[in-house]
Amino acid sequence: MPRSSRWGLPPWSQALLFVLGCEAVGLLAGWITQTSVTTWYPTLAKPGFTPPNWLFAPVWTVLYAVMGIAAFLIWQTSSDQPAVRTALLLFGGQLALNGAWSFAFFGAQSPLLGLLVITALWGVLAWTTVRFFRIRSLAGALLVPYLAWVTYAWALNAAIWWLN
Repeated sequence: MPRSSRWGLPPWSQALLFVLGCEAVGLLAGWITQTSVTTWYPTLAKPGFTPPNWLFAPVWTVLYAVMGIAAFLIWQTSSDQPAVRTALLLFGGQLALNGAWSFAFFGAQSPLLGLLVITALWGVLAWTTVRFFRIRSLAGALLVPYLAWVTYAWALNAAIWWLN
């Protein structure tokens, strides 16, 4: 049975719930980082490819929304397929690691711990992206910009660890 009839909500409402769930992770991450961004983070040596601070919030807001849409597209397919369940479990895992990175890097003020978490995030996200492509190519394609940003964030985190 297609999941579009589950929850008794129209598909657009269900998609909105997925987006809001992902955005909630972003809000939690923002809450964790807010103090360190203005106190600890400015004291770190950073590479020349560090973006301006104002860029992070809009980029993450868009990426969390697109992630939610991608997950909704997968969820909307048949729930009886083990591949769908696996893909959504991986999605949940990468989303948890996404939130954990803020705790590791900013909360614990540890570029090394952040690097370990973002490395795990990259691996689970790459696996999730492949799984999403196999089920619904549009959902996989929607995760590609996020994977690219996490790749960039990994390089930035690694450089900060190295420089500090």
